Amino acid sequence: MGRIRADKPPASCIGCFAWGQLPGRLCRGCYTYGQAHAVAACAGCRREVAVHEEHGYCRLCRAQATWEIKAAGVTGRDSLLLPFLLQVKHQQLFFANTQRPRNGGRPVGKAGRKRLRVKPPAAVPPPTTNWHQPELITAARDFGQFDRKRHADLNNPQLIRARREALALGEARGWTRWIASDVDRALVIVLSGHVEGEVIRYSEIFPPLRSRGLSVGHTAEVLDRLGLFADDRTPSVDRWLARKLDGVAPGIRRTAEDWARTLLDGGPRAQPRALSTARGYLHEVRPALLEWSDRYDHLREVTRKDVLDVRDGVSGHQRENRIVALRSLFRHAKKTSQIFKNPAARIPIPRPIEPVLQPLDQADVDEAVTAAARPHARLILALAAVHAARPSMIRALQLDDVDLGNRLIAIADHIRPLDDLTYQTLVEWLDYRRNRWPNTANPHLLITQKSAVGRGPVGKLRATEATRNLSANLERLRVDRQLEEALTHGADPLHLSLVFGIDEKTAIRYAASARQLLETAAEQDTHEDRH
Repeated sequence: MGRIRADKPPASCIGCFAWGQLPGRLCRGCYTYGQAHAVAACAGCRREVAVHEEHGYCRLCRAQATWEIKAAGVTGRDSLLLPFLLQVKHQQLFFANTQRPRNGGRPVGKAGRKRLRVKPPAAVPPPTTNWHQPELITAARDFGQFDRKRHADLNNPQLIRARREALALGEARGWTRWIASDVDRALVIVLSGHVEGEVIRYSEIFPPLRSRGLSVGHTAEVLDRLGLFADDRTPSVDRWLARKLDGVAPGIRRTAEDWARTLLDGGPRAQPRALSTARGYLHEVRPALLEWSDRYDHLREVTRKDVLDVRDGVSGHQRENRIVALRSLFRHAKKTSQIFKNPAARIPIPRPIEPVLQPLDQADVDEAVTAAARPHARLILALAAVHAARPSMIRALQLDDVDLGNRLIAIADHIRPLDDLTYQTLVEWLDYRRNRWPNTANPHLLITQKSAVGRGPVGKLRATEATRNLSANLERLRVDRQLEEALTHGADPLHLSLVFGIDEKTAIRYAASARQLLETAAEQDTHEDRH
């Protein structure tokens, strides 16, 4: 978009309704937004405008949600937008071209930048010196005052190497020209004054790059590939443990923290568990640890009666979950010689009677089908409703798992034949994926605008957004499919295990529910015949 004439009358942007002098029918922000996203119906204001593929909202709704986040004092990235997007009920209009940098220069973001034509720099070998002056003290560098005209040194050997590495990485990952330009600008900022032996820390580059709207993650990845990056952030698991074990007695806390880290990382003769398992276990034992901390200094003082009191303080599935977590904790403490006797050993758990699984109503299924209006949503719905795939399995699917020629798909290493419905939705999604992101190198079947430039799976919200808050969500659809198989082909656990690849306990539960449903239906038919 060109410059705006000084005598041009103000107008309203057709995208976000911003009022001011516009270069065309759109403001600069909406023009850039439209270049990066496709036109569809916004999930908030229902207008046919450019919407973000991750959430399905337009720029105006996302701006309103961002203002709500700032007003609430919440900090975070796009993952925090969705709860606020769902609460948008009105739109606060604003003036165009009012976002200016503090030092009075050009507007921040893509509107004020000059388009960079990134040319492959000449190949420069790594520095060959064998000695460099080590740092006497570690001092944080301030990149916030960087000015390209005064401070840029495009002949710096490390900068030349980094720009070539970024160019190669961008071609391999399918970066857009905007991402490549952002990474190039960020590398110029952090490496123009770089000397041999210096290490760039995350805490040094995050504030200046984020304030300029540049990608910190992609820049850090390029620096890390060159051995110039050090991640000095506090691991999230450390913050989580500190928060969960706050208020626990020091002796009990040491044992509980060692147990939690063994669950996460594994140990001698112990396999690492899933993060959700470790979080669930610690969540269950935390009330007991806080209660025991008022009386004891170490887990050695906990008696069997204390464990029984904790068990009897809850009911249902929570009672079973709490005893399982306490068994794991005391088993680890006994194994590592931190206690003399395991007070949680051989404590019976009265298991609750499992309810009979019920099939979904056809109206609920039709509602879910109507809600899945986009290609990725239809594919996810078909995988859950036809192949009983969990959301985590759907997110982990890769292109190599699909064999369209032989009409086969491998879900969690279990090969399934493709029915006509799934085959059609799969072909439709692959066509959309190829046209939307032709240069992506992400091997996963499902991708978004954000994951297309990387190699990771889509987020959890992306997989469940279409059927969220519906009666027929993905989990209910998966259960209904397996129950329908048991009702149609007989309550045979072996058949269910072979078809869906589930374990024997789950197959037995589905078979038992199907058997009870069939018996109830037969009794009702007999009762009607008698009358």
